[in-house]
Amino acid sequence: MSARAEGFTAANAGRRNFLISGLCTTGALLVGVPLGRSQLQASEIGADATRQIGFFITINPDGTVVIGSNQPEIGQGVRTALPMLVAEELDVAWENVSVTSMPLGIVKTEDGYTWKYGGQGVGGSTGLTSNFDFMRQVGAQARQLLIQAAARRLNVEPEACHTEPGVVVCAGEQVTLTYGELVPDASALTLPGEDVPLKDKAAYRIVGRRQPNVGTLDIITGRARYGIDTQRPDMRYAVVARSPTLNGRVKKVDAEAALKTPGVLKVVRLDGPQIGEPYNILASGVAVVAGSTWAAMQGREALRIDWDEGPNATDSTDAFWNDNGKALEGQGQVVVEDGDFDAAMKNANTVLTRRYKVPFVSHAPLEPQNCFVHVTENACEVVAPTQSPAGASRAAAAVTGLPRENIHVEISRSGGGFGRRLSNDYVAEAAMISQQTGWPIKLQWSREDDMQNDFYRPAGLHELTAGVDKKGSVTAWTQRLASASKYNRRPNMPDENLWQAELYADDFPRKAVENFRLEYFHHAIGLPRGSWRAPAHTANAFVIQSFIDELAHESGRDPLALRLALLDQDEERPYSNHGGPTFNPARLSKLTRFVADRIGYGEIRPAGVGVGLATHFTFGGYAAHAMEVAVGSDGQLEIRRIVAAIDCGLAVHPSAVEAQLQGGTIDGISTALGLEITVRNGRVQQRNFDTYPLAKIAAIPVDFESHILPFDDTPTGVGEMGIPSAAPALTNAIYAASGVRIRKLPIGDQLVRARTA
Repeated sequence: MSARAEGFTAANAGRRNFLISGLCTTGALLVGVPLGRSQLQASEIGADATRQIGFFITINPDGTVVIGSNQPEIGQGVRTALPMLVAEELDVAWENVSVTSMPLGIVKTEDGYTWKYGGQGVGGSTGLTSNFDFMRQVGAQARQLLIQAAARRLNVEPEACHTEPGVVVCAGEQVTLTYGELVPDASALTLPGEDVPLKDKAAYRIVGRRQPNVGTLDIITGRARYGIDTQRPDMRYAVVARSPTLNGRVKKVDAEAALKTPGVLKVVRLDGPQIGEPYNILASGVAVVAGSTWAAMQGREALRIDWDEGPNATDSTDAFWNDNGKALEGQGQVVVEDGDFDAAMKNANTVLTRRYKVPFVSHAPLEPQNCFVHVTENACEVVAPTQSPAGASRAAAAVTGLPRENIHVEISRSGGGFGRRLSNDYVAEAAMISQQTGWPIKLQWSREDDMQNDFYRPAGLHELTAGVDKKGSVTAWTQRLASASKYNRRPNMPDENLWQAELYADDFPRKAVENFRLEYFHHAIGLPRGSWRAPAHTANAFVIQSFIDELAHESGRDPLALRLALLDQDEERPYSNHGGPTFNPARLSKLTRFVADRIGYGEIRPAGVGVGLATHFTFGGYAAHAMEVAVGSDGQLEIRRIVAAIDCGLAVHPSAVEAQLQGGTIDGISTALGLEITVRNGRVQQRNFDTYPLAKIAAIPVDFESHILPFDDTPTGVGEMGIPSAAPALTNAIYAASGVRIRKLPIGDQLVRARTA
């Protein structure tokens, strides 16, 4: 779920050098990290603006501190982790800190648009890593400013002063000045133009320690405000009837009955993209605007729409899988070729080929898509639960034609994202409706809207083949994938690059096997695809870790021993994909040994009980799972124990790391057990959680260990690391317990059918 800013200048690369400060009207010291003043238009420079641009710190006279956070919070804890970095370097007590969310900040310069508050957007587990050095420097610069203020007041050198939480201590520790009383002096100083020294990590009091998430009490008590809670004066409510078939369009609409529905105010058409063009909205449709969401929904039920079902009206996932199977019988696009694969395979003592099926799945966030937009003649206000606020700005600009500097985007807390809110089609819909009506619009999707109109996780049929020599060493390996690439219909995306979203060239076991090949076949089904938590890693970890188990059993080796043989190389290998620049297999080996030891891998267990292992490198982080399951004679599955471990370098916010590891594991298990999106006659078959059954709490065992294994002082993101290895650890455990090999997800009733066959 990599979030990249497109069309922005490189000016933000030096943003750490442009700190500003000042004394605001309340007597608080404001410290920000903006662009240089020379890069701002005159309209951006004012008495208040020049004190508040950027990630800012507000130090109040009473010593309390407010830290601004500009990153979207989708449940990953970044709204806590980033301010922790600032508070640590500023040297304040965490209990004296509060956090405020910031809107999207972009500025138009002579070279285009650039960031006003630093890069904003979360995806690809980058929210922490891309801001780690930056946010620490924000706090360190402010701390240095306070030290300088104290030194001047006492007429000593700054080197004679140091900080303790909330105070500056000077002159042989005989004088202590609070941050609050230093505010007037500090506000008159100019911040250093260069980076200042950071604290020794051994002296950390906040970072690396367990801290409560900001806003947890508000969530528990119902005070937290999500996008769905947005209210504005004179706001109207809208819902949309979207084409029920993939890429269908409106031929004719009869709105008479809808307009007679109590509360309904207006009906407007929304035209989606032409076939094959990049998406602005997902589907053409008809919007109903009313005085309440319920009235709008009732009006939608009363619409009579004649649909042009479009070119994908006969699409089906049954045909999709059949076509993929046929494709694998031919030759695809060879995208990676190491060594002499054909010769190695010809000389192998044992050759094993297996196929694995990974289905389409929906994001299904707890909070369905929603957005508030008010388009006026010269401006646009957006309030959205989005992972990409810059994308929301672009979507609104594309619809309205307004310059982006006239579009104000507020970022609300999101009730789940998982990659779905990297796309801003719902913002474009709301902007279309507001522009056509002239009203402030609150657009609300239902669960059915969300389930049937998604950028689904791509599905694919994977064929893996490996050759093993007489000594049991793997000498050749190929993965051949026929899938629906998520890069389909991306702007300026050549067909020859579609594979890059589905196969990561440097993923394990490349370099562990000398003769290595990746081959790709694309299938252009009409179902929209997008980034789903950990993107292609969820599929590739399942098939690779499953195949290693099968290869071990086929060649008479222990699955743990074979994994370790492939992983036991302590070296930094070049990794060109997101999460690089290097990958160290020994870090996966360490985690695998750890979870195997914790679960008692080699212990003798009763019949029907088994243990499975899996591990994977995802977006810079390392994770491993071990699971113990029992499979009854009737095929009923019981997950008895889970051991999960993560190596994320430095765990800045350990509580959030643990929570993400646990949540990712549960998400991975839930998806593997029962989730699949299917298509028949061009229509998505699943509508709600009755046909898309998330795992219930009883499916997850109480005996669930989560471990953080520290590695170094450089953090990785953690939002996606816990997902990929969960499913293969589960299915490998199922095989160990029952002898039933799961090669097709979801697991569904496969065990029951195997036991009763």
